This record gives sequence, C-alpha cells and structure tokens, in this order.
Amino acid sequence: MREHAGVSREELKQSAAVTVAVLLAVGLVAAWNVLIPGVDAWENIVAAVIGSLRLTGPVAAAFAAWVALRKRKALRGRSLTTWRALKAPLAIMVVVLGSFGATVLVLAVKTVLTDQAGRLSLSGLGMGMAGLALYSVIGWLAGWVLPRAFTPPLAGLGCYGAFSWLADDRGWADKLAPGTGEPYDLFQGLSGAPFFDQTIWLLGVTTALLLGWAALVTRQALVLACALLAVLAAGMGVSRVLAQPKPAAAKETDYSCHDWPITVCVHPGMRAGLTELGAAFTQIASRLAGTPAAFTHVEQRPLEEELKPANGLAPIHVPDLSAGFAEESAYEYIESLAARCHGTVADGYRDIVMAWLRGEPLPGGPLPEHQYAASWFSSLSEHQRREWLRMFFSDFQSCRLSSTHFGGGPARAETPPSAPQAPVPTPTSSPRSSPQSSNVYPVYPDRSGTPTSTSTPDTRGPAPTAGRSQDATEGGWVPGMSAAGWHGEPPLLVSGSEPSGTETPGATPGPAAPGAETPETVPESEMSPKGWH
Repeated sequence: MREHAGVSREELKQSAAVTVAVLLAVGLVAAWNVLIPGVDAWENIVAAVIGSLRLTGPVAAAFAAWVALRKRKALRGRSLTTWRALKAPLAIMVVVLGSFGATVLVLAVKTVLTDQAGRLSLSGLGMGMAGLALYSVIGWLAGWVLPRAFTPPLAGLGCYGAFSWLADDRGWADKLAPGTGEPYDLFQGLSGAPFFDQTIWLLGVTTALLLGWAALVTRQALVLACALLAVLAAGMGVSRVLAQPKPAAAKETDYSCHDWPITVCVHPGMRAGLTELGAAFTQIASRLAGTPAAFTHVEQRPLEEELKPANGLAPIHVPDLSAGFAEESAYEYIESLAARCHGTVADGYRDIVMAWLRGEPLPGGPLPEHQYAASWFSSLSEHQRREWLRMFFSDFQSCRLSSTHFGGGPARAETPPSAPQAPVPTPTSSPRSSPQSSNVYPVYPDRSGTPTSTSTPDTRGPAPTAGRSQDATEGGWVPGMSAAGWHGEPPLLVSGSEPSGTETPGATPGPAAPGAETPETVPESEMSPKGWH
C-alpha cells in the first residue's frame, strides 16, 4: 500500500469519503431546521445552507484537526516546501466545500422543479463557503499546534461555542460570524452587499492564518509577506462589514393574492397558504363588518412591523406555513384589536368577546358575573352578537364593558319572572327620571324577525322603561330605542295581545287629557315572560 508522508493514500480517501457523508447528513439536518416551513423561495434555501454552518463548521474543524495531528507526527523532523505544507489543508477545504455544494444541490432539487419566488444569491453561497473554509483552517492549526488525541473534539466544541456566541451577540460581533441572523424574515430579502463584505473578511482572515502558519513552518519571507497582505484584506473586509448599516425596512414585495370572498395577499413564497388564511379570516371579517375594524383586505406584513388595523385593511404576520399557521395569525390579529384590560372584571368581559371572534367556546371566567355574561351572550343569535358588537365596539376597545352590556349580571337575573310590574307612568312623567329606570342595554332582534313563543307581538308598541325586568331586555331591539334607553315619551300600553287598531275593553285609547284618571296597570297575566320586543 502506497504511503504518503506516514499516512496511506487509501486511509486519506476513506477519511475524506466518511467526512463528506457526515457533513452532508449534518448539513441537511441543520438546514432543514433553519428552513421556513412551507416557503417556496430561493432566499429560504440560501438562508438554510448558511444556517447549517453552525453544525457543519465544527465537524469540518474536527476533521481538519485530526488530519493535521496525523500529518504533524508523520512529518516530524522533515523540511517542508510551501506547496507541500499547503497541500493537505487545501485538500481538506476541497472536501468540506464539496459537502457544502452537495447540501445545496439536494435542497435545490425541489426548488428547481417548481416555480420558486425570488432568486438565488450567489454572494450568499460564496459567504457560506468562505465561512466553512475558516472553520477548516482553525481546526488545522489546532491539530498542528496541539497534536493530541483530544484535540479534534476539542477543536469542534471550541468552534461551536465561539461562533455561536458571535452569532447570538446581536451587536457588531454577530456581523463577523458567517450567518444571516435568525429568525430570518422573507420580506427583508438577502442583500448581496453585506454577503460580499463578509466574504472579503472571511477569505482574508482564512488566508492570513493559513499563510502565516506556512511561513512559520517553511521560514520563507515571501510567504510571510503574502500573509501580511491577507491581513490587510481582512481588515478592509471588517471595516466594510461594520460600516454596513442594518436593513432599515423591508423591500417592496409583489404579493400573491386570493380575491374571493375577501382579498388575501401574502409573500409569493407563501402562496400555498392563501386558502387556509382566506377561510380563517372570512369569518372574522363577517363578524367585524360595520365596526371601525371592518376589513375586506388581508395583507401579510414583515415580522418586526406592528399590527395596526385601519382603512379596511387587516395586517397579519405569517412566520411560516407549519400546522395551525392560519389560526395563529388570526389569534394575533384579533388580540391586536383591543389591548388587555387592567383588572380581572374588565378583562373577563373582553375575553368573552375575543373568544367569540376567534370562534372558540366562550370562557366562564373566574367571577359569577363573567359566567352569567358568557351564558347570556351565548344565548344570542349570531346576528344579534354582530349587532351587539357594532353598538359597543368602542366600549370593547377601551375596556369599558360591564355587566350592563351583558344583560345586567347575576343579581338582575335572580328577579322572578312573575314579579309585579310597575304602574305605567302618566304622560307627564319621564321614565328617565324614575329611580327604578333600567340601565341594561338592549340588543337587536334576530334577522328573521319571527317572535319567540314567549314574546308578544311588536304591534303592541314598546314597553315603558321604568320597572322593566331583565327579561324585557332580551326580547330584542325596538326601532326608536337608543343604547341607553327610550327616545322621547313612551306610548301607553294596552291590555291583551290583539293587533293594533283592535278595540280592547278597558284599554286607554290615547294620551290622557289633563285631569284624567291614571291609566290602568297592565295585568300581569297578559305580560310576556320575555317582555316587549
């Protein structure tokens, strides 16, 4: 078997093949974890392979350290030429860069066969290759300087810790490590200028370290001069990297849209999620119709941008297309409609409305008034709930919801349905001035307009405000009634349930003249348990 400086050529080939296989497997696993699920865009592929360097780089460093310590022991006491010294580390770079290219090729197979958004960033791939070369040179130097059995794993762990710390610094130091920053936002894109500056810095420092080592072992001044030039290139690259401003805003994006039943627009790489987003936000749009937050257009916005619904537009965040992404986007948007309330009572009423908007079961809440409010709200029809939200949307947003918005609370619910009714006030009295005036807000009737079996026909006219029980407010909204009560003087009641225009014995035909007797009280037996509509 042919020997090459104490190491068999067959052994080197086997080691290289194993390293390529390991780097490919590790690279695919690491890149898969960085990929934004469901996104079909070239930028997603480039960001994934660059992100895989956090694991493949330490593996490459450990492999280079293993080869270096074997080479150091084999060449002990021998003189080296420049080419002989650089041949082994350059071969290691070829091996690890080949594994990088294989990872890119595997990830790009599906991308090539389908219509992908964006474009392939060659500068980004170049920066990734330069970063992987730097890992290899650092491992080579560690194995040469410290030829011990524990050096390869130590070199790998050291590189992982050092570069992970740089990447997570979130300051100027993270620009020196090969990476794009996480989480990656598709709307920012991959600019070629920062990648080019990073490539200059990484190639400069890699060349400076490698030539500096070669000048040390060969003792050649020319090699040392080249190493100093590489140091200058690295310094220029660092200055350009640190001077590069952070991307301030997202670039303009040509959205992919779905126009029915509402318009939903997302990044072209996420167009596969249009159907689910449309289904999730159509129901929300129908429930918010007629309110200040009504919308007919849904648009995906960058992750760092605050959600501010306005002018019929519902901005949303869609980080990825993993399972449940549409529900998560809808939940975040609904939460942006009204801030959390200070206090358990107000926040409990807010949670009831939020749960309905999200299509979830209404929460009972920690307090009895919340449980009653949830029960009262669930007894309304869908149309009544929407009309209720139109009436009290400003109270919902400003945390002013109370028991009066939900039927009056448990105390009012305890009033027996057969309680004596208050006398009908005279025309000269005003229900608003009565101390027994109800402050419970009414709701609109169901769209069908069909009275329930416990309600009286609308032809009898609205009932007076004074002395009304809670059940009287659940019958429905009567034209002429405001959110706080009746407009103007209420008409007098008549006994019985005959349609208007039918003469009823004992009924008062109209307003009493001055000095007339007080109208009779409507008999309790003729009052509906649910009150007047």
